[in-house]
Amino acid sequence: MQSESLLLWGILFGGIGLGYFTYGKKQKAIIPLSSGVALMVLPYFLPTVLWMIMAGVLLVALPYFVRL
Repeated sequence: MQSESLLLWGILFGGIGLGYFTYGKKQKAIIPLSSGVALMVLPYFLPTVLWMIMAGVLLVALPYFVRL
């Protein structure tokens, strides 16, 4: 159960990260670009579902609250 959850959350956050990366690259905006890269790399470094969800939600919300 743990590995399937990690895989599905990793795919979800990776897809959102790809969208943020593409948007940040086209708009030349550093916050969505860096958040997108972090979301795509996130599943490789976090071992539990709880940590992945907490970090993923934080990184997804970051471009909304931090505007440069």
